[in-house]
Amino acid sequence: MSDARMPQEYYEIVTHHLPAEQPVGPDGGRPRVKNEIALRVIWYVLSTGIRWRDVPPAMGCSGETARTRLRDWEELGVWDRVHVDLLRLLRRDGKLEQDTAIIDSAQVRAFGGGDQTGPSPVDRRKPGTKYTLMVDRNGVPLAVRIAGANRSDHREILPIIQEDFPEVGGKPGRPRTRPDEVYADAGYDSETTREVLRCLGIEPFIRKRGAEHGSGLGRVRWVVERSLAWLQGLRRLRLRYDRSETVIHGWATVAMSVINFRLWHNEIQLAR
Repeated sequence: MSDARMPQEYYEIVTHHLPAEQPVGPDGGRPRVKNEIALRVIWYVLSTGIRWRDVPPAMGCSGETARTRLRDWEELGVWDRVHVDLLRLLRRDGKLEQDTAIIDSAQVRAFGGGDQTGPSPVDRRKPGTKYTLMVDRNGVPLAVRIAGANRSDHREILPIIQEDFPEVGGKPGRPRTRPDEVYADAGYDSETTREVLRCLGIEPFIRKRGAEHGSGLGRVRWVVERSLAWLQGLRRLRLRYDRSETVIHGWATVAMSVINFRLWHNEIQLAR
């Protein structure tokens, strides 16, 4: 999952959503780094995990410039549109099944703290960030939420379904606005959550705390664990160096788009 070379076809998908290149003004000045070059650096940093200051000068774009583009494009909604565009391509090709949503989370250490961090209960109370990931039944990433590492899992399940479930075109008919069923492990165990999901017309399959193994839910839930491994296979997401919530959310959404691009290209396989 960590090939540092950005495929040209990925750029061709992204470029439709990027702002127009800015020409040099009439008074001259240094030419602005082209979007494609900045995007290649963003892909490179995401894949290798290096810090912005360590971007090789030969790439033609400084790490600081690439970071600014990542932030600016996040603020413009570019990454969200790219993410939905790739989901649309997957749905068009019969690779997206949104009737089922599966949810799990992973924590990473946050060096230097920053927005959406908290003391990690599994890392000696060091500052950390939690990624809550929702995937379809095939393991296609649908949405990710970011919170402090100390935030309880069960507080994230309703927001990610109600606020972040993507409406995806690509085929005739109205796009889904919610799944029919949701799977999650015991960290999301909450009777209130179950009641709300049922009121929304969603059947919850959430393992109860203390329940014996053997329910069979793991045969469905394993795909989200694999997708979380893919997410952290993009090395920039293994540790958090950026303090800004805007930048870290941009990273998470770019990472989903990279995974979905590779699923669409059959570089990694759906869980079928």
